[in-house]
Amino acid sequence: MSGGPPKGLPSTGPHSLLDMPHPLAGSSSEEAVGGDSTPSPDLLMARSFGDKDLILPNGGTPAGTSSPASSSSLLNRLQLDDDIDGETRDLFVTVDDPKKHVCTMETYITYRITTKSTRVEFDLPEYSVRRRYQDFDWLRNKLEESQPTHLIPPLPEKFVVKGVVDRFSEEFVETRRKALDKFLKRITDHPVLSFNEHFNVFLTAKDLNAYKRQGMALLSRVGESVKHVTGGYKLRSRPLEFAAIGDYLDTFALKLGTIDRIAQRIIKEEIEYLVELREYGPVYSTWSALEGELAEPLEGVSACIGNCSTALEELTDDMTEDFLPVLREYILYSDSMKSVLKKRDQVQAEYEAKLEAVALRKEDRPKVPADVEKCQDRMECFNADLKADMERWQSNKRQDFRQLLMGMADKNIQYYEKCLMAWESIIPLLQEKPEANA
Repeated sequence: MSGGPPKGLPSTGPHSLLDMPHPLAGSSSEEAVGGDSTPSPDLLMARSFGDKDLILPNGGTPAGTSSPASSSSLLNRLQLDDDIDGETRDLFVTVDDPKKHVCTMETYITYRITTKSTRVEFDLPEYSVRRRYQDFDWLRNKLEESQPTHLIPPLPEKFVVKGVVDRFSEEFVETRRKALDKFLKRITDHPVLSFNEHFNVFLTAKDLNAYKRQGMALLSRVGESVKHVTGGYKLRSRPLEFAAIGDYLDTFALKLGTIDRIAQRIIKEEIEYLVELREYGPVYSTWSALEGELAEPLEGVSACIGNCSTALEELTDDMTEDFLPVLREYILYSDSMKSVLKKRDQVQAEYEAKLEAVALRKEDRPKVPADVEKCQDRMECFNADLKADMERWQSNKRQDFRQLLMGMADKNIQYYEKCLMAWESIIPLLQEKPEANA
């Protein structure tokens, strides 16, 4: 991150309609290129996420505002962005200790949420509360309502196929706990979402249901404008950089979906193979009881197959618990980003509609109404926040998938090394021993 002074959003004043930029108008540098040459999506992605000048260093603006946040809040964001894992971190959240609750009407799991912070927004340095899945779902919905310009991390899917996955099994609960822990850590690391009022209440309130009933937090002004945008007006086209983001997300989700389906088939076939191995190995052991000189080699083959079975089971568990959840999280992430893109498009459509309505007035230089300027501010806020969140998401994605693929390579190497060692260990038993001299 650059060390220069932070750039604020463009301010608006009493402009003439002729001075107002159209949201689809290109910059002078783009016009200089001339012709019908259209940059490729890859080039546009590189411009959007590689060029720091395109990203506001404050990481976005809170919903309902048209100006940059205060300097103290901005400093916190800058510190978190510069050293997300360093000593400047002032909020730590963990999810652990799942517990099963059996009631007359339902059975559910709760998780302990432990929070440690030095922020002034928290009255105590440490909190410990218990939350169930629907509480996490409530938090995410509130974040979407109050911060519509930002990318909200996805939750793991709630529904599972009954009879196929036991949602109260230790394996399933642990997989969900890890996903919920990652969900909260994504929010904690975000320079805007981590200061959200609903997130604070989620982490600290002993009785969250009482807070839900109060309904004390309404939709933000930006959220309302997005929800009630001008109907019947269709967006002409997205700006090229946001069109490139949309195309990238479509392709990204398609590729991950294909990998996810194939990986699940591979795991299914490995489990079926594992069942066969467990039946296959003991046959050599029972056969050895009928043999004399072959008994030891046959027992060795049986043990070798048993070791290979154990190694394969470990590999399958690692794929199921570590590999697949990351794929599914990022598939859901792409859906969340598409949702934010759609909201941005709605705001742009509203802005274009109001701008054209003013242009139709029979005035030489009609003055731009305040509501048009506010709509422009909302669109600029969306653009800045979306680009900042996309850059952050890309950075997290690169780190997560490097770690994931490195782990997958390591687990496969370990699996094949264990199988190799198992088969090499029985070679001496299979070699014919020289007969003793008479």
